[in-house]
Amino acid sequence: MYDVVLLTLGAERDAPGGCGSGGACCGGATGADTGPTSQADTGQADTDQVSSGQTASDQTDSGQCATDRPRVPVLACADALNARGARVETVTARSDAEIDAVLARFDGPARPDGLTWPDQDSKTRLVIATASDGQLRAVLRRLVKRYAPAPSKRPADLPGNRTLPDLPPVAVLPLDPARGGTHRDLAAQLGLPRDPAAVAAAVLDGTPRRLDLLRNDGGSVTLDGALLGAADDAGRPLHWRARVEVDDTILSDGGEPLLACAVGNAGGYAALNDVTLLTAPDPADGQVEVAVAVPVVARAAWGRKRVRLEVRRARGRAVSVLPREGRVPYLDDGVEGELTRKRSWWVEPGAWAVWSI
Repeated sequence: MYDVVLLTLGAERDAPGGCGSGGACCGGATGADTGPTSQADTGQADTDQVSSGQTASDQTDSGQCATDRPRVPVLACADALNARGARVETVTARSDAEIDAVLARFDGPARPDGLTWPDQDSKTRLVIATASDGQLRAVLRRLVKRYAPAPSKRPADLPGNRTLPDLPPVAVLPLDPARGGTHRDLAAQLGLPRDPAAVAAAVLDGTPRRLDLLRNDGGSVTLDGALLGAADDAGRPLHWRARVEVDDTILSDGGEPLLACAVGNAGGYAALNDVTLLTAPDPADGQVEVAVAVPVVARAAWGRKRVRLEVRRARGRAVSVLPREGRVPYLDDGVEGELTRKRSWWVEPGAWAVWSI
């Protein structure tokens, strides 16, 4: 029978950069990464800040990290796993180091080249209890840092279209009900179960469903997608400029104003208000879909000016965005940030997997 780890991330209320920064809660490092040294050469530091996705009832009254008491869905999932004979351990991780301690259980046997590689025959399975896609991403980011070899140590048995091996499959236990509206979390988009008993069944009886992963040169990863751009206090979109390239296709040369840019692995940012940005994002097709929204001024009858929105799209293996001026706000898997220099994303086909029935 399997050993199952139910992993929950701690988070501080109302402080995206407090308990969640510098290797503290949620694994969302700001600046230096305090976890163990990775095999991967990540280049610039990842400056994402992971906002808390938990409700106020999940926090202490002092605003510090959550207590060790698991939430009800976690307890229900543990009960369902125990009833099936699994050996269950619940862990609340409040730092990258604590996440890494859980992930170390998936290390495979020692390799002759000295690399740490996941054990594809492991009898330990991981359930990540998430209140947001940013929390799920925090764990996948640590998996990548653990198992991705540095370019100088790339082994011969690594597929030519990948920079990391197959990551261990994970199960996702959403802690909150599915939200309505246009933006759905990744579990809803993938059709993953939300009921704790159904999640337990997927862990014990399911098969891995392999999905694409986006890595970026900031040292982080993207599971769903990113949306670049911002609006003023009245909700009007602000213009910004950037050079946007997808493989050899130039969507914008940086000389014209943009209203938005969507980088889609899945469909969380497929639409902006009533504008369709991405038409067919697929997290398992080995490609990233990118769209830019460009305001175009045209002359209507009687010489009056009319502004229409032109959406340009492209698909490929990699995308880069180079801001031409100032700071460009963005959301990446729901995590807020600002882009001040070139950022590149590239696809790792089938790099991660979820347990599904």
